[in-house]
Amino acid sequence: MRIVPRIKPDGGGTITFFLALGAGRQTCRLATNFRTQKQAFSYLQKYRTEFERIARIRLASGELEDGIVVLSML
Repeated sequence: MRIVPRIKPDGGGTITFFLALGAGRQTCRLATNFRTQKQAFSYLQKYRTEFERIARIRLASGELEDGIVVLSML
C-alpha cells in the first residue's frame, strides 16, 4: 500500500490523498492547522509512514466518514 497524494483546494491546511490498495484507491483527508497546501503537503510527506499506518487501521475497523478516512495531525 502506498500513498498517492493529490492536493485539493479544500482551503486551509486540509490535504486529500489516496491510499493505493492494489487496483483500488481509498480517499483520505488530513486536517492540519497549516495555512497553506504546501505546508500541509510537507507535513504529510514527513509523517507519511505513520499516516499510512493509521489510515490502514481506520479503514480495517470501518472508521470512515462518508466513505473517507479522516485523519488529523499527530
